[in-house]
Amino acid sequence: MSVYSIIELVGTSPTSWEDATQRALATACRTLEDLRVAEVIKQDVTVENGKITSFRVRLNISFKYHERA
Repeated sequence: MSVYSIIELVGTSPTSWEDATQRALATACRTLEDLRVAEVIKQDVTVENGKITSFRVRLNISFKYHERA
């Protein structure tokens, strides 16, 4: 039987929501083990002077919980 933790992350990108998602996951993979599922729960953009300046994605990421010995 496995137990999973879920955290919320926000990824940003100047080009797309997909890139923002990839950046968030790449960053999470550097410190978390056994990532299983990433669920996009919200997408938005920041706007300056009528133009999109960044794409933002809020993700719930689940990863396997490992007990410390």
